[in-house]
Amino acid sequence: MKLVCSIAAVLVNTSRGVHGSVAARRISAEMFKELKTKVLRLLPPTSNGPTVHRDETDGAEILSCTVKALKEGHIVAVPTDTIYGLACLAQNSDAVRKTYDTKGRNGQKPLAICVGEIQDIYKYCKVMVKKELLGDLLPGPVTLVFERSEELNADLNPFTSLVGVRIPDHPFMRQLCQMCGEPLALTSANISSQTSTVEVHEFQELWPKLAVVVDGGPIGDQSRLGSTVVDLSVLGKYSIIRPGCALSSTVDVLERKYGLSEHSG
Repeated sequence: MKLVCSIAAVLVNTSRGVHGSVAARRISAEMFKELKTKVLRLLPPTSNGPTVHRDETDGAEILSCTVKALKEGHIVAVPTDTIYGLACLAQNSDAVRKTYDTKGRNGQKPLAICVGEIQDIYKYCKVMVKKELLGDLLPGPVTLVFERSEELNADLNPFTSLVGVRIPDHPFMRQLCQMCGEPLALTSANISSQTSTVEVHEFQELWPKLAVVVDGGPIGDQSRLGSTVVDLSVLGKYSIIRPGCALSSTVDVLERKYGLSEHSG
C-alpha cells in the first residue's frame, strides 16, 4: 500500500462492549479525527472490542514505517508475547525521557531493553550464565537482569548498574529490533500504575502521544501478568524480581537444568 505511512483514518465503533459512556465515546471519536498517529494493523481484526479502521498493509511495510518512526526519535506501541508495550530507541536519551513522560512513569523505575538475537545481549550486558541457559529461556516471556555494559546509554536507568533484557517470542518484535540495529527501551503500554493492556483499544488515551500503533490483535493468554523478571547478575544465583506469567517454567530451568540457587539477599 503506497500510503502506509500516511495518517490513519480512525473511526471508533460505538457498539456494545466499548468502555465508557456515550459522551465519552463521542469525545474519543472527535479526538481521533485529528489524530496524527499511524495505526497499522498487523493481523486481521477480531470480533472483540471496538472496530477501528486502520491502514492495512503487509508486515514488511509496517516494519519499515515503525523503524522510521523510531529512528526519528518517536515512541511507538507494539505487540509482544505478553502484553502491549511502548518502545523507543534505548540509545536515544530524548526518546527515553519522552517515554517516561508519555505514560507518567516514575523516573526511578527502570526500563528494560529489547533485542532481536541472543548474541546482542552480550553487547549491552555482562552475562554471568551459560549461553545455553539464555537459549532455553529466550525468546520467551522472561526478562533477564544483568550488570549493564558501558555500551548501553548512560541516560537509560542511570540510578542502577543493572538492566533487564528481553527477546519476546514475537516475530514482529524480533524483526523490528534486527532492523533497528540497536536495542529498544520497552515498557508496558498503559498509564503508569494502571492495568496492562492486551488489545490496542485499551490504551487509546495514549495514541495521540505515539507516532505508530502496531495492532497485532489480542495478546494470546490474556493474563496481563507481563514477563517473569529474574536477576542473574550474581554468579550461580538467581532472584525473582517479578513472578510474571512464566515463573514455574523459568525456575525449573534455572534450578533443575543449570543448578542455580535462589539468592536470598
